[in-house]
Amino acid sequence: MKKKLLCCALLGAMSLAQSAMAQTYDDRWYITAGGGVTGFDRDRNVTDEVYGTLGFGKFITENFSIDAELTHTNPDFVKRVDRNWELMSLSAVGRYHFVNEGRDWNPYIAAGLGAQRHRDGGLNPILGSRVGTNLLGILGVGIQKKIGGLSIRGEAGARFDMDDGGAGTDDHYTDAYAGIAALIPLGAAAAPVVTPDAPQQTCADMDDDGDGVNNCNDKCPGSSAGQAIGPDGCPVPLTIDLKGVNFDFDKDTLRPDAVAILDEAVSILAKYPQLRVEVAGHTDSVGAEQYNQGLSERRARVVYDYLTGHGIDSGRLVGPNGFGELKPIDTNDTKEGRARNRRTELNVQN
Repeated sequence: MKKKLLCCALLGAMSLAQSAMAQTYDDRWYITAGGGVTGFDRDRNVTDEVYGTLGFGKFITENFSIDAELTHTNPDFVKRVDRNWELMSLSAVGRYHFVNEGRDWNPYIAAGLGAQRHRDGGLNPILGSRVGTNLLGILGVGIQKKIGGLSIRGEAGARFDMDDGGAGTDDHYTDAYAGIAALIPLGAAAAPVVTPDAPQQTCADMDDDGDGVNNCNDKCPGSSAGQAIGPDGCPVPLTIDLKGVNFDFDKDTLRPDAVAILDEAVSILAKYPQLRVEVAGHTDSVGAEQYNQGLSERRARVVYDYLTGHGIDSGRLVGPNGFGELKPIDTNDTKEGRARNRRTELNVQN
């Protein structure tokens, strides 16, 4: 029955190791020094006695530590001052710490396994002595608290000594213990990783509609991608003036010098496939208004057909629209001015 308890302790220690979480923690090695009182199994027939312990260990994760511990005690036999029972053990003890951020103390549970050497007897040549080494199991609970650069650990529990050679027991002794130990870290603590605070964003750093104008200056926050946007964030009309694509008087055929300009317009539209444009034709004011209206429509059609004939999808083109003599860009009182008014334009629609 008591051997089964030891097996449960070992399985518990393995479970603790597997459930430990990997977080930020002080992973320096430390040494331990402490002592306490052992309440011995009555079958030993010895008095309770103080013990001392030395060891070293480290935290494997934020929650899980493991220690190698050397413990010594030397109780006297009851009513026999000439005999004692010296016990020395070396064990590995795992502790699972229930860490709570913001506090400097944390409870834990402990489980360990090791070997314990005993010397039962004394120097009396008649009584002799009994010497041997046995398996040792440990189960305990405790609290650990940081105090300055050190930590203090208070712990109580049971030690299962698998000594089956003593009188009055069938397979082992169960001893209780309670003690305190100091943990002294080795080396300097790692410098904390300081993460700079993210700079506070203002409206000058944000552009919610993605139009290139920050929120502070954007008076039209709902503009959509692809629109021509002014410095105030609002859409502005944009015209691709096909300068040089002018027409001879009373003609709607392209002049040779206009082809290169239209090819450049095709290149621009191919580079920016999101653009939609209106193809608009215009005339000067010479002639009847109705005639000029038809002439401007024919001129717009010539440009429209050139663009679609060179790969521009008709779905991106509005028109062709003619405006006759209604929208001059220069005076109609000079030959040069009238030549400029006989033009076509691509007016961006988005």
